[in-house]
Amino acid sequence: MKIIDIYIIKKFLTTFFLSIVLILMIVVVFDISERMEDYLLKKPPLKEIIFDYYFNFLPFFANRFSPLFTFIAVIYFTSRMAYQSEIISILGSGISFQRMLLPYMISAAALASMSLYLNHFIIPKSNGVRLAFEEKYIRNPYENRDKNIHRQISPGNYIYVTSYNHRIQSGYQFSFEKIKNGERYYYLRSDKITWDSTQGKWSLDNYFIRTINGMTEAISMGAKLDTSLHFQPSEFGTRETKIESMQTPDLITYIEEEKLKGSSLIPYYESEKHWRTAFPFATFVLTLIGVSVASRRVRGGIGWQLGVGLLISFSYILFMQVSTTFATNGSFSNNLTFVAVWIPNVIFTVLALLMLRSTPK
Repeated sequence: MKIIDIYIIKKFLTTFFLSIVLILMIVVVFDISERMEDYLLKKPPLKEIIFDYYFNFLPFFANRFSPLFTFIAVIYFTSRMAYQSEIISILGSGISFQRMLLPYMISAAALASMSLYLNHFIIPKSNGVRLAFEEKYIRNPYENRDKNIHRQISPGNYIYVTSYNHRIQSGYQFSFEKIKNGERYYYLRSDKITWDSTQGKWSLDNYFIRTINGMTEAISMGAKLDTSLHFQPSEFGTRETKIESMQTPDLITYIEEEKLKGSSLIPYYESEKHWRTAFPFATFVLTLIGVSVASRRVRGGIGWQLGVGLLISFSYILFMQVSTTFATNGSFSNNLTFVAVWIPNVIFTVLALLMLRSTPK
């Protein structure tokens, strides 16, 4: 590596981390002002606020917007280099524009690799602590508004409930059936099912059970029955943000389990899995766009370059968010969800290359 490579890398990373620190300080102030009412009302311990919430919220926020911070850093220090004629000097020394991009790409690769690792392993663990704090002190209790909930809890075992109230842990018009070789050999129906969290059992009201064994059939019914059915209340619904606390290997396993159960949220889970890899790639794209915009020396300083650059970067992030939401809410297969999540990267990569091609060299 040449001295100029080290010089650019140092400027890149220093500006990046400095911008993160400054913006996070502002974010903390605004977040505290927004959460103050919840803090005063529910009185969480100061230790939990600092270590359980903010120590996990800040890495989450910084990583979520790291491509934008990268872009701001590139625009800022590159435009200053251009304004001070440093880029002209670099190119005039015989270094090609493509060669000058090398330290930018090295820095972007380092930041993208860090973001990739954080997305798949570190941030999910910290999200678990942060979300637990929010669940306890900030969020309203979870309510499942779904109706006619069907689940396959294990091969051949199916449950159904008309509705389920997570506040009182009770469901209505519940049924449980076991099917083998296309034939039902066990059927349970109950007007109401209630979860006893202390004993870890389900309580059934007005139940009816029918069991078929070959040519024999047994029927039983009654007003009350305590039984240890092998499923948890989470089968009837849980917050979508639960997957944010899963490391990617656990998320992949969870997706396969949910596919078996016939969950309608599979596109959401798939998009989250693909997003964790696709989003760090934006670091490369925004770095290229930033260099192509900021490497020109223009009259009036860096204001115009910052404005154009921020417009492009926000358009990119907005397009990625819209595409991910479209993939989440649509009935897509795994491959189409992958395409929907990655298509903003493809489009803006082409845009970045076109912008680089038109940049004066």
